[in-house]
Amino acid sequence: MRSAELVRRAAALERWILPGSCLLCQEPVGPADPLVCDLCRSRWRRLPEPLCERCGQPRRLDLPCRLCRDWPDILVRARSAVWLDPPARRAVHSLKYEGWHRVAQPMASVMEPSIPGGRDWVLVPVPLTAAKERRRGYNQAAALARALAGRTRLGFRGELLRRVRETPTQTALTPQARAANVAEAFLAGRCAGLRILLVDDVFTTGATLAAAAGALAEGGAAAVAAVTFARAREPLARQG
Repeated sequence: MRSAELVRRAAALERWILPGSCLLCQEPVGPADPLVCDLCRSRWRRLPEPLCERCGQPRRLDLPCRLCRDWPDILVRARSAVWLDPPARRAVHSLKYEGWHRVAQPMASVMEPSIPGGRDWVLVPVPLTAAKERRRGYNQAAALARALAGRTRLGFRGELLRRVRETPTQTALTPQARAANVAEAFLAGRCAGLRILLVDDVFTTGATLAAAAGALAEGGAAAVAAVTFARAREPLARQG
């Protein structure tokens, strides 16, 4: 049986198995996308202008941005599609912890406009450790990167970056502690001359992206940018 036919049959089976309701609000939806309805997508709130040109954090007045001042030079740009408000948080949790891989597709659709221009970027997901990925069964950042690759035709190189050290959760840490927590957590393969676009689900302080970019610089990357689905609203990212 041809692969296209297998994909068609798998999609039909999925539509039959999945409930005809939105994953986020449980309201009935049509067969076109049984996971996230248009209303829930409309509740994903984009970040307001003006943004810091480098890290994408909303800015206040003309004060210098403190969030990205200590980033490695190679990390030239980061953007997030929406705020990590409850509607977006539900999508993140569905993808990250509940095994709903296909929610990566609507999430990628709102991330796509945040991708920098040019066709030479290579999509690289922020990795989990091998042990954690085995326990979870997949990497949510890789699901998002593959969805973006399908939408943009940019290359996907999931093997270029590895997480070599398990790190405690970043949730309750200060910015300084986050940076220390992920220091030397990543190892990059040979990526000489590549322009790499890191992909992740949530941006909090940027410490993980900065550590990953530093490893990619050691591997020879020419430039690193980043795109995430959501951005946490944290007082840790104050300007001034």
